[in-house]
Amino acid sequence: MKSFAKVLFGAVAGMAAGAALGILFAPEKGSDTRKKIAQKGEELKDSAKEKFTDLVDMVSDKFDKAKCCAKKVKEDIDAEPNPN
Repeated sequence: MKSFAKVLFGAVAGMAAGAALGILFAPEKGSDTRKKIAQKGEELKDSAKEKFTDLVDMVSDKFDKAKCCAKKVKEDIDAEPNPN
């Protein structure tokens, strides 16, 4: 799971750097450039929040499934007759 987080962070950082460089090198007024940077920052923040929420949901689902499976295994073990 750590490698997925690293890839996600790298992708978001790459998008942010690319967007910032693209805007900074565009021939526009400073005020327009600052507005675009702020807008892109908001978009990236929202995108990162959404991806993080999806990641948390996925991990939570996996945890719930594992917990359910462990409970079922425990019940199966408890239900087996003792051979002694």
